[in-house]
Amino acid sequence: MAESLLFSIAQGVLGKIASPVLQEAVAIYSVEDQIRELKNTLAAITAVLLDAEDQQAKNNRLQQWLGRLRDVLCDAEDVLDELECEALRKRVISRYGGVSEKVHRFFSLSNPVILRAKISYRIKEIRETLSKISIEKDQFNLNVRSTDSGVAPLRSREMTYSFINKLDVIGRDIDKQKIIEILKQPDDKNLSVIPIVGIGGLGKTTLAKLVYNDDGVKEQFELRLWVCVPEDFNLKKTIDGIIKDAIGQSLSNLDIQQSQTFLRNTIKDKKFLLVLDDVWSDDRSRWEELKALLIEGASGSKIIVTTRNSKVAFIMGTHPTHNLKGLSHEDSVALFKKWAFDQKEKQPRLDLLDIGNDIVIKCQGVPLLLKTLGSLVYTKDEVRYWAHIRDSETWKLVAEKNDILPVLKLSYDHLPSHLKRCFATLSLFDKAREINGHELAWLWKGLGLISLTGEEQSLEDVGIEYLNELWKRSLIQEVEEFDLMLSFKVHDLVHSLATIVAQHDCSSVGLDTTEISEGVRHVSFSSTSLEGISNFNGVPPFLRKPTSKRLRTIIFPFAVDDEVITREFVRACISKCNHLRYLDLVDGSFEELPSSICNVKHLRTLFLSDNKRLKKLPDTICELQSLQHLSLNGCSELGDLPKNMKRLVSLRFLSITTKQKSLQKSGIQYLENLQFLALEGCQNLEVLFEGACRLTRLRRLIILDCGRPISLPFGELIALEVLEIQNCKLVLTKENKSNFPSNLRALSIVQFEQVMELLQCFNESSHTLESFTVGKCLSFVAVPEWLPNHPCLKFLNLIKCPNLLSMPQEIQSLAALKKLCIDDCGELSERCRPTTGEDWPKIAHIPQIELDGVKVQWTED
Repeated sequence: MAESLLFSIAQGVLGKIASPVLQEAVAIYSVEDQIRELKNTLAAITAVLLDAEDQQAKNNRLQQWLGRLRDVLCDAEDVLDELECEALRKRVISRYGGVSEKVHRFFSLSNPVILRAKISYRIKEIRETLSKISIEKDQFNLNVRSTDSGVAPLRSREMTYSFINKLDVIGRDIDKQKIIEILKQPDDKNLSVIPIVGIGGLGKTTLAKLVYNDDGVKEQFELRLWVCVPEDFNLKKTIDGIIKDAIGQSLSNLDIQQSQTFLRNTIKDKKFLLVLDDVWSDDRSRWEELKALLIEGASGSKIIVTTRNSKVAFIMGTHPTHNLKGLSHEDSVALFKKWAFDQKEKQPRLDLLDIGNDIVIKCQGVPLLLKTLGSLVYTKDEVRYWAHIRDSETWKLVAEKNDILPVLKLSYDHLPSHLKRCFATLSLFDKAREINGHELAWLWKGLGLISLTGEEQSLEDVGIEYLNELWKRSLIQEVEEFDLMLSFKVHDLVHSLATIVAQHDCSSVGLDTTEISEGVRHVSFSSTSLEGISNFNGVPPFLRKPTSKRLRTIIFPFAVDDEVITREFVRACISKCNHLRYLDLVDGSFEELPSSICNVKHLRTLFLSDNKRLKKLPDTICELQSLQHLSLNGCSELGDLPKNMKRLVSLRFLSITTKQKSLQKSGIQYLENLQFLALEGCQNLEVLFEGACRLTRLRRLIILDCGRPISLPFGELIALEVLEIQNCKLVLTKENKSNFPSNLRALSIVQFEQVMELLQCFNESSHTLESFTVGKCLSFVAVPEWLPNHPCLKFLNLIKCPNLLSMPQEIQSLAALKKLCIDDCGELSERCRPTTGEDWPKIAHIPQIELDGVKVQWTED
């Protein structure tokens, strides 16, 4: 399968050239002519690039040509980023002056002629190489295409979101009933195993979930457990996953013996249902080890196994395999129509229905294909577009290889160019892992994949727009929204697709990886690759090789052991990888960050969270003018922050744990572009800062576990939209009460004695609140009277507030309220019981109600 990221990269370079920031830099260094020629040459190549990518699978010389083009485009991105970076540095020095003579020399601004010559020479090199590549394109007889989909621009219907949140399961009632009947059968065995087998995308996991959440099944078993099994059936990880589901928290710090004991004690003499989802390994010995632990459960305990491999079913099953088939044609049509047509339309167009029927037949009853292709044509009402999907050559590959990946790739091929590179980054995360939407958006921003078109936009807003687009196209799933935050998962077939399209750009590595391909720019450490390595000396071998110098991303998408990210590891990253944009050093074991961090001048995202030994940051970190995201939360030994943090003019996100009493000297109050500030575990902090404050773009403020009363300058935080307070105290004066932020979208208050006093500040606020959470507050005795005045409220969460006795009658007026969660609230929980509770009539209109961990009402939009 040919990957098609190159067009997206070319579009990104052209977009960067056109950006106002770069144009300013171009003018400063007088390289207008070179940049103009570079732009024109690249535009000529881009015009035929889609056709080249389509033809490359059949032409080895064309593949080589595209490979050289890719390298020079990445070099172009680097030099354009350097231009922007140097312009930013010049602006900072003009505003704040040089830090020292040494730094002044580092900037090279003492001799702007030399710097201009250097940059001009690099652009000339790239332009000349690109010109040769442009001339060579003529030998391939490539055709010009006008859009990045390869299809003529088509008129789209207005996009709606009605189908996005629906768990639309069609045609599985009989399968569900068969599995439930097996579960109900009396069984002499201590442990019965029911295997569900089928190809990827057929809905094995969905069927298991339907059974798992059936009310009758819930009553039958004392304990229900669910775990997604690691691909290698790692016993420790599987046990830890079962334990986590059983008790609601991770105990991965236990050794294997402790984990086994804990599991046996957890299930001992209890009748349980366990779902082992997505089992790949047919290693019988690993299953036997796990089974020996699971027989501690009571007689009648059952296990459901989902797998693509019939051999796995043979090894594990005690009941005949349930072979899941494709949906019937009637059910397939119903599912496709649900995703392809606006449900508000009384009668879809007959010409589109006819083509849709042909597409349905080709999908062979596979729900994932039906949803994905239905989502793909949902916004289009042109026959040509539908016919293009139906008649694609891709279907031949499906017929020949019984592989649905080529069809899934149709959805990827029709993504807008800016989303293709974003989609490829999903390959950097482990399969089946729940991904935080905002974390992914930060990665995209750090790599320059998100474009902000206006000052009013935020990284989070645009990133969530991108995620919604992937969601609408069924390329991400199990999306959940809580307090304006998104999380989601990626189907393993979609993950495989992301891995294929990113194969020349992204790579999964381990501590013992010796070499990476020359073109790889982004590496992710696989969780399985960190196990069983006894001779690790602090630096993975690939980091010592020349190929690492082009790396832009180093990421650990999971928690690592204490001795993985060592001082030697950090020094190798900084000294060898000067083009890094995104550096993940979470859970490190180093005490100081090297002062040479300033040499990684392209760096946009730096994660230093949970470095328990980190005591000091070098002053040179303040010379990273491109840095947008800095995480220092959980750094419990961190002393004073550097004094010149005001020089971090691009910083948008900052999270801090520090021993300081005041942040005044660090200059954080002057970070005009800061949008997110989190203070966590700052036990000595008494005041953020006094006097002038320029945080006029700060949108989210989080204060967690801070020991002393903190004074906040609410009056200066005019853009604040999200406020989270947990386990701390605030200095609530008459002044900051009257200046309380008036445009909040989300308010979360947890373990806060002053909750009622703080809520009084809302009396004069505008009615913008969308999410409201109060948790673990003994003094919270009444839902505030002003809450019904917020017509936009979508999420209301009341957790462990035993003195909250009733819901106000006015709650019925909140027509936009989408989800209500009441958990462990004593009398209130009883009053809100479905149909029988006194307060049930007040809340019955809410689509989603979760009461003490149970979804008592759950309808989708």
